[in-house]
Amino acid sequence: MQISDREASLEGNRQNTSLDYLAKNTRTASVSRTTGETDVQVELNIDGTGQCQADTGIPFLDHMLHQISSHGLFDLNVKATGDIEIDDHHTNEDVGITLGMALAEALGDRKGIVRFGHFIAPLDEALVQVALDFSGRPHLSYGLEIPTQRVGTYDTQLVREFFVAVINHAQMTLHIRQLDGINSHHIIEATFKAFARAMRMATEIDPRRAGNIPSSKGVL
Repeated sequence: MQISDREASLEGNRQNTSLDYLAKNTRTASVSRTTGETDVQVELNIDGTGQCQADTGIPFLDHMLHQISSHGLFDLNVKATGDIEIDDHHTNEDVGITLGMALAEALGDRKGIVRFGHFIAPLDEALVQVALDFSGRPHLSYGLEIPTQRVGTYDTQLVREFFVAVINHAQMTLHIRQLDGINSHHIIEATFKAFARAMRMATEIDPRRAGNIPSSKGVL
């Protein structure tokens, strides 16, 4: 099907609107969070190319942060030290908290964004659906059934704790549904990939919004 000159012109104008908005609004954040248990620094560029440096002391979490960066096309630099000699819980949670804070800061008042995102990611036998809304209202519906307690040394209960921490501080609604899967690593990685792609969709600039807040209420 051929595209008319008018349609091509409109599409070109929309792309230029998005580029103009991004040129005027740098969507980046640098957040540090220090407690008696952890010290976490996160640098985030929403409009990146998927460059990632992750050093949390938890190898599997580093691997999942790389999935968020690579498939969301976010530039992400995460450095964390914590009391992992006890267990990974505090560091895992505080990385999620700080990432959520960075998302909130980088998005600001959320003007112009698509707001909603969804994706279904397959990874071999695993299939996971993620839908999210940068609504300003934190909510998690978590539907993973991970069959093993650990992947390597990583406690699989910490997957839910990570997402709880992110959504509470990014102020987003997140639904995760496992449609299929028997391998714990595959299920978790498919989840992070779907989460990344859904966030990429939701945080992109909608050229038809012309920088307005994506809500009938006028505020998120």
